[in-house]
Amino acid sequence: MHCTGLRADQGMSTAEYAVGTIAACAFAALLFKIVSSPEVQEMLSNLIDRALKTVG
Repeated sequence: MHCTGLRADQGMSTAEYAVGTIAACAFAALLFKIVSSPEVQEMLSNLIDRALKTVG
């Protein structure tokens, strides 16, 4: 009896991993889209330029 409950849990955790993996991929795609936009690239470039001028 106890063994049957464990087998049901194994399928459940596999489905949870699949949903988590899909969510992580969707978040990565969204983050890539945001970071690769021209506005964000310009802001990051300005930030790096200011940091380098402060150091050097």
